[in-house]
Amino acid sequence: MSVRGQFFFIHQLYKKNVVIYWLTNQNSSNASLTGEQKGQAHYASVRGEHVNPVFEASKDDPPHYDDGFSGNGYSNAEHRDLRPSVVSAFGHNTLDRAPNIDFYRNAGSVSGHRAIRPSLQELHDMFQKVSVNLSPATELGASLLITEKGGFVKFGWIKGVLVRCMLNIWGVMLFIRLSWVFGQAGAGLGVVIVLLSIVVTSVTCLSMSAICTNGVVRGGGAYYLISRSLGPEFGGSIGLIFAFANAVAVAMYVVGFAETVVDLLEENNAIMVDQQNDIRIVGCITVVLLLGISVAGMEWEAKAQIFLLIILLVAIANVFIGTVIPATKDKNSKGFFNYHESIISENFLPEFRDGETFFSVFAIFFPAATGILAGANISGDLKDPQAALPKGTLLAIFITGITYLGVALSATVVRDATGNLNDTIVEGMSCNFSAACDFGYDFSACATKKCSFGLMNNFQVMTMVSGFGPLIIAGTFSATLSSALASLVSAPKVFQALCKDNIYQGLKFFAKGHGKNNEPIRGYVLTFIIAVAFILIAELNTIAPIISNFFLASYALINFSCFHASYAKSPGWRPAYKYYNMWLSLFGALLCCVVMFVINWWAALLTYGIELLLYIYVTVKKPDVNWGSSTQAVTFISAVNNTLVLSGVDEHVKNFRPQCIVLTGAPKTRPALLDLAHSLTKNYGLFQPLSAHQGSRTDKLQELNTNLESHQAWLRSNKRKAFYAAVASDSLRNGSLSFLQAAGLGRLKPNTLMIGFKRDWRAAGAAAIQGYVGILHDAFDFEYGTVVLRISQGLDISHVIKANGKLTFSKYSKMLCDFQLKGEPFRPFLEGLTCTFLLSGPATLPQSAEMAKVNQRLVDASTQFQKKIGKGTIDVWWLFDDGGLTLLLPYILTTRKKWKDCKLRVFIAGQPGRIQQDKEEMESLLKKFRIKYAEISVVSDVSVRPSSESMKVFEDMIEPFRLHEGTKEMAQAESLRKDSPWKISDAELETFEEKTNLQIRLNELLQESSRAAKLIIVSMPIARKESVPDHLYMAWLDILTKNLPPTLLIRGNHKSVLTFYS
Repeated sequence: MSVRGQFFFIHQLYKKNVVIYWLTNQNSSNASLTGEQKGQAHYASVRGEHVNPVFEASKDDPPHYDDGFSGNGYSNAEHRDLRPSVVSAFGHNTLDRAPNIDFYRNAGSVSGHRAIRPSLQELHDMFQKVSVNLSPATELGASLLITEKGGFVKFGWIKGVLVRCMLNIWGVMLFIRLSWVFGQAGAGLGVVIVLLSIVVTSVTCLSMSAICTNGVVRGGGAYYLISRSLGPEFGGSIGLIFAFANAVAVAMYVVGFAETVVDLLEENNAIMVDQQNDIRIVGCITVVLLLGISVAGMEWEAKAQIFLLIILLVAIANVFIGTVIPATKDKNSKGFFNYHESIISENFLPEFRDGETFFSVFAIFFPAATGILAGANISGDLKDPQAALPKGTLLAIFITGITYLGVALSATVVRDATGNLNDTIVEGMSCNFSAACDFGYDFSACATKKCSFGLMNNFQVMTMVSGFGPLIIAGTFSATLSSALASLVSAPKVFQALCKDNIYQGLKFFAKGHGKNNEPIRGYVLTFIIAVAFILIAELNTIAPIISNFFLASYALINFSCFHASYAKSPGWRPAYKYYNMWLSLFGALLCCVVMFVINWWAALLTYGIELLLYIYVTVKKPDVNWGSSTQAVTFISAVNNTLVLSGVDEHVKNFRPQCIVLTGAPKTRPALLDLAHSLTKNYGLFQPLSAHQGSRTDKLQELNTNLESHQAWLRSNKRKAFYAAVASDSLRNGSLSFLQAAGLGRLKPNTLMIGFKRDWRAAGAAAIQGYVGILHDAFDFEYGTVVLRISQGLDISHVIKANGKLTFSKYSKMLCDFQLKGEPFRPFLEGLTCTFLLSGPATLPQSAEMAKVNQRLVDASTQFQKKIGKGTIDVWWLFDDGGLTLLLPYILTTRKKWKDCKLRVFIAGQPGRIQQDKEEMESLLKKFRIKYAEISVVSDVSVRPSSESMKVFEDMIEPFRLHEGTKEMAQAESLRKDSPWKISDAELETFEEKTNLQIRLNELLQESSRAAKLIIVSMPIARKESVPDHLYMAWLDILTKNLPPTLLIRGNHKSVLTFYS
C-alpha cells in the first residue's frame, strides 16, 4: 500500500490527550514497504499503552535527563529495532543521521519529540541493510508530530514577564508605605534604600538571565533555576522556603489592601468590629475571591492582570498630576504644599522614630522590589522563557525603579501636619517647627502629640496629594490585588514543580495538576491556608520583614548559582545572555547575605537554619535525580586538582592506606570478599571490584557495557563505596594483568590485590591453575600487596542467585528468606509470604533438603561480614616481615564498628631459647606502632615435623598431580614430563620439602591456637617463579588454610606501611 502523503499510523493516547501521527515524506517514490520494513514500524506495548519505542513525550512529568548510558549509547530500558538506512544529504544510503534538535531533547520534552540517534555499535558492527528510499528532508526516518488537544496557554515577554513583574513590584508599598519610608529615612537615605533594592534585584536579574538562557527553562521559578544549577540539595531547601515566602507575600499584599478598605470604612464611620479585626475580615474575604480567579485558570488570571495594570498606570499618572495642581487649603492643612526647595531640604536628612533604623525601614520596603521573579515563577507558561525573562525582568526593574524615585513625595509634603485649617500663623507669632511655617502654617502641636497627617503619620498621603483621590484608592486596590494575585499563582506553581521532582516524597500529593494548563489546585488550597494564617496577624509592618529574609535568601542562592556555574567552567555552561559577571554575581550573593543579617540577625539565622536542615534532609535522602549541576562540575574539578596535587608529592609511609583491586566478578556474587574489602577501605582508601569477562572481546563487549552501569548502581544502592571496573579478555589472568598495569590515576592507584581462594583447584584444569597462580605472580611482579580470602564453604553464590531469581533486597543475610529447613524443607516456598526476596521469573527449587542445607550454609558464610561480629579475636600470624601490611589490615578492621568487639592476638615465630626476649621485642614494636593488642604469643615449635596424619592429607592432596618419575623408566619419565610439564616432579617435591612441611605444620598450629578466632590473618608464602610448580603452590595454600575459620593470607610488597616516627 502506498504511503505517499498519507498517515501511516494514528493513535490516540487517551491518558495523555496527545495525538501522535507517524508521517512519511510526501515526495517519496516507490513508497511501498516490504514485510521486513513494516517490521521496523511496529509499536511496542509499554505500561498498557501503545507507544513508539523510540519516542516518549509527556507534559506532566518532570524533565528527565538521560544521565546514564550503556556502552551501546542508549539506556538499558530502551529497546531498539533494526533501523532502516535512508538516502542522506550525501547521496547514498546510510544509518548516519544529520544533526537534528530532536536528538538532543529529553524524554519529557513538551516542545517536540525526542529521537534517538544510531549508536556507535550500530554504525560500527556488521550492518544488516534495510533500505527505505526517503529523501534527505526526512532522514530521521519516520517523524512523530505531537499535537496537544486544546493546547497550552502561552505568554509572550510583555504579558508574561513585563506586566507581571511590574504589577508585583508596584505592590502595597507604592501607595501606602513609600511616603512613610521617605519620611523616616529622608530623601537622601530613601533614595539609597530604593537604589540598594534596585542593585540587589538587578544583579540577581543578571544572574537569573544567565541561568535561564543556559538551556530550556521549565516551570518552577527560583526553585527550578537553583535546583538545576546547584543540585537538588540547594534547590530542594530553597524551593520550600521560596514557595512559603510567596504564600506569605499573598497575606502581605492582602493586608495592605484591607488596610486601605478599613481606612475608607473609618472615614465613613462604617467600622464593623474594630480596625484590626476588620482588616482580618476584609483580608479573608479578599483572598477567597482571589483564589477563585486563580483556580479559574491562567487565562483568566492574565486578563485580570491587564485590567489591574491599566488602573495602576492611571493611578500613578494621577499622583504626578496631583503634585503640580495648586494645593487647596484643606491639603495645606494636611501638609501638602506642592514642590518647594525648603520642603526637600528639610526632608533630605533622616528622622527615624519609634525605634526604626535604616535597615528596619529597608526591611519593610524591600518586599516592594521582590516581584522580579514573578515572570520566572511561571516560566513553564512562557512561549520563549530564554528571551522573555531577561528582557521583561530588566525592563520591569528599570521602569519601577524610576517610578519609585519619581513618586517619592519628599519635595511636596512635610513630615507632620495636624489637618486643622485653623493652625495658621497669626501675625506676630514666631514659627520654626517645619517648612510649613514658610507657607503660613504652624504644626508645632505635633511636637507634643501624635498628629494624623504628614509623611510620618498618614499612610494615605498619595490619596491626599493626587488630582483625584478615588483613583489612588483604585490604584491601591490594583497594586495590592495584582501583587497578591501574582503571588497566589507563583507559590503553587513553584511548589508543584518541587513536588513533581519528588525530592520530598511526602509532598508528592501536591504534584498533581488539573486541566489543560496543569493547574496545581491542591497547591492553591495550601497557599490559601498559609495566606489566611498570616492575614490573621493583620499587621503589615510585621509581615514584611519575614518575607524580606526569605526572598533575600532566594536571591543570594540565585546569584551564587550563577557564580558557581561560571566558576566550574563546565563546557555545558553556555548562557545565551552574555551581560553578566561571575564576580558581580558573587558580590550580589554576599550583599544579600549581609543585608539579611543587618536587617534582623536572628531572623537570618533562623532562615539559614531552616535551609540547612532541609539541605541535610535532602542530602541524607539522596533523591534519584541527576541534573548535571555545577556542584558536580566543581566536585570533578576539585577531584582532578587534588589528584594532580597528590601526584606532585612523594608518598609517605604515614599516609599509606590500602587501595584495593578486588577480583569479585559481578559484585553481588561474592559478598564475603566484597564486604571484607569494603571494611578495609571504607573512609580509608580506594576500592575497585573487578570483573574479567572471559572470551572474545567482540562477544563480551555488549555484556561488559551493559553490566558496567548496573553493577555500579548496585554497589551504590548497597552503600558500598567502590568503583566497579570490568575488562574483556581471553583469560582471567590477561584481563587482571591489563588492569594491574593500567589501573589508577596518579596517587589514586591501587596498591593491594584481593582475591578469593580457588576452592575447586583440584578439579580445575592445568590452564586454570596456571592462570590463577599467574595472577599472584603478576601481583608480586608489579609490587602489589596481595590478599587471599578463604572461607571453608566457598565464596561464590552466583548459582544460588540464579536458582532463586533476581534479589530485590540488598542484604544477603535475608536471601534465602526463612530457609531454615527444620522438618519442613520447602515450607518457605510453599507459604511464600514469609519470603524476603522476590523472583523476577520462575524459581528453580532445590532438588533436595541436603542441597538446600548446603546453600543455606554457603549464604550464611558469605554474609557473615555484613553483620556485627561478636566478641572474639582476630588472630594475626605475623611470620614474615612484609613491611607491616599483615599487621595494618587487621588493625584497620578493629577500628570498624562491626569489628570493634574483636581483640588482636599476635603470633610470631621464635626460637626455643629466646621466647621471652622475642615477646618483649614484639611488645615494644607494637607499642611504638601504637597498635593495641590483647596477647602476644611466641610459637617456638614451628620447625617441628608435622604429624603423619597431616602429611598423609597433603600427600593425598597432591597425588593426582605428581609425575612419580622415580618409579618409571627414563624414557617413560621423559614422555610424562613432556606431556604434563605442569605436574610435580619428585625432585621438585624434595627440593621444597622443608617449605612444604612448614605449611603443614602451621596448619596444625593454627588448628590448636586459632580454631575459635573470628578471623585469622596469616603471612602468605611466596612461590618463586619458574621454580615452584603451580599445583604445589596451590597445595601449600590449601593445606595452610584447611578446616579453619575465615582466613586471610596476606603478603605486603615489602615496603614499610607502618612507622613509629611522628
